[in-house]
Amino acid sequence: MLGFLFSEKECNELEYMIKKELEEMLLDLSDERIDGALRKAIEERYQIIFRLYSRFASSKELSKYVRNRQYH
Repeated sequence: MLGFLFSEKECNELEYMIKKELEEMLLDLSDERIDGALRKAIEERYQIIFRLYSRFASSKELSKYVRNRQYH
């Protein structure tokens, strides 16, 4: 296990970067042209980033990034 000490400004920047990454991956996952191995890789990465964000985000903030899984 690793521990980090961040300043308030660094925490805000980290939160911003994680949110933007989650938004980009949600956009990619909604793109019907992406399939197969690439989609699976994005989904796995999304789960990792989402779990990281869930460690410090409020339930309200976290609910914005919960995926509605739809399989075709």
